[in-house]
Amino acid sequence: MTIRPIRNDEDLRAAFKQLEAVFQASAGTPEADEAEVLTTLIEVYENRHYPIMPADPIEAIKFRMDQQGLTPKDLEPFIGPSGRVSEVLNRKRPLSLRMIKRLHDGLKIPYDSLLAGVA
Repeated sequence: MTIRPIRNDEDLRAAFKQLEAVFQASAGTPEADEAEVLTTLIEVYENRHYPIMPADPIEAIKFRMDQQGLTPKDLEPFIGPSGRVSEVLNRKRPLSLRMIKRLHDGLKIPYDSLLAGVA
């Protein structure tokens, strides 16, 4: 087993190639250990160099609406009257903590997405 730090994208490609060779290894074998170490190294490098940011809160709400076939009227129990829903969806009013909690509890939108960009 030859494992080296991943310092650039070329090293990353080599690590993926090496991982492909040992990915299906049986648990408890040196190859399985190598796959586990390579996976950790790859994750660290990718998280550092290619971070995935949480979704924009309004885009997360619109995505959930699309997924569940919801209309703005369906958001009223979570956000408030139709005017407030419209203001939120058009980015004229920020989400309150109460709205965020209701959207999370009722529509299962992750807090990470609803709180993205909040200072």
